[in-house]
Amino acid sequence: RIAQRGLAGTKGGVNLILSPDAMILFSKWGMMAPDGACKSFDADADGFVRAEGCAVIALKRLSDAMAAGDPILAVIRGSAVNSDGRSSGLTVPNGPAQEALLRKALADAGLKAADIDYVEAHGTGTPLGDPIEVEALGAVMGVGRPAGSPLRVGSVKTNLGHTEAASGLA
Repeated sequence: RIAQRGLAGTKGGVNLILSPDAMILFSKWGMMAPDGACKSFDADADGFVRAEGCAVIALKRLSDAMAAGDPILAVIRGSAVNSDGRSSGLTVPNGPAQEALLRKALADAGLKAADIDYVEAHGTGTPLGDPIEVEALGAVMGVGRPAGSPLRVGSVKTNLGHTEAASGLA
């Protein structure tokens, strides 16, 4: 029930935790939430939580969905991909790279920041990464936003954990 302006297709991702090795290393490195709870964008954020998951989304061209009379719940107007570039560590995002990605996605969609009401963010619940992500969102998505039009930001990882290979679709 999601249409896009470009090509139709199916996208999917699966994450299975088949070995404890990564979990043990991440815990030793202090990356995992000690209480097993992901607290995205929370002052008590203290690490991420690994999770298993599977997600699949079937996309249909907007013109085909309209012609078929399908109920359309959302339209993907644009997208962007980049490399996060250099940063000081695995769990430390590059703020300027995230800002550039947001600007590229808005341009591809032909939208202004004020046109966006909600962002489903990465938000892993790390005390360093989440603030960098929010600052990048504010620097780009706050531009031209009317005072009465807040940008809502959330992360499904708070409820599911980080499903890694499936996280983008989750």
